[in-house]
Amino acid sequence: MDSALTLIGLPIALGIIMLGLGLGLTIADFRRVAQHPKAAVIALVCQVLVLPALCFGLVLAFDLAPELAVGMMLLAASPGGTTANLYSHLFGGHVALNITLTAINSVLAVFTLPILVNLSAAYFLPDGRSIGLQFDKVLQVFAIVLVPVAIGMLIRARVPRIAERLNRPVRILSVVVLVAVIAGAVLGERENIADYFVSVGLAVLAFNLLSLAIGYGVPRLAGVDRSAATAAGFEIGIHNSTLAITIALSPALLDSTQMAIPGAVYGIVMFFTAAAFGYLVTRVRAPAATTVQP
Repeated sequence: MDSALTLIGLPIALGIIMLGLGLGLTIADFRRVAQHPKAAVIALVCQVLVLPALCFGLVLAFDLAPELAVGMMLLAASPGGTTANLYSHLFGGHVALNITLTAINSVLAVFTLPILVNLSAAYFLPDGRSIGLQFDKVLQVFAIVLVPVAIGMLIRARVPRIAERLNRPVRILSVVVLVAVIAGAVLGERENIADYFVSVGLAVLAFNLLSLAIGYGVPRLAGVDRSAATAAGFEIGIHNSTLAITIALSPALLDSTQMAIPGAVYGIVMFFTAAAFGYLVTRVRAPAATTVQP
């Protein structure tokens, strides 16, 4: 179902990229998040409460098969992926907010993910399969996100000149890695893509687009600035599909290829929708940035 590129290569690549993100961050960035908690609170409420309700409505509207329905709910319950931090970095989002939300969501998911998936399984499946708490997966997210960022921030604090020199090359590397992952994901699943999209493609696409729109639109309506709203949009709109696939396929957990299909399709679709979202947000910001000052 999922290739070595996404299960192994992507986390390693993103870990390296997170080092680059850390080179552009300081403690002051995180203090600003604490001083303006509105965006963080709104994003967490959307992630934990709004998205599962939205996904449940989509599952019923598209009348998905029981296993696919549970797979969709598993995807909705998964925390934001580390890829959200990368996209936020590329399109001018508040990266410190992204990293904070990823960390908090990863902790919350230890409790919310099993509850939501167990309830979904009990509702959609006759045998009501259940899963346990995924502490090891949460530790993996922390390792990929926090450790490299901490190292990058340490370099920034101790040798700022080196950090400044590395910032642009790492940004370029981020784009190269992202393109490579997209190409690898499409090529690796080329024989199965058609079947996957026929079964659940429209539901996944709708969920992804609505997640991005809610993640950005709700904070903006609440008065959150564009940078923080962009970060929230990516954090809420890009879920950890690798985690969802792993839980679905694991013999000790759900042990279902069907339940992994939504995560596999999402893992391909979200690269393109997130890039389009970032482009649109950048286009919206551009006119404001070029306004003539009096």
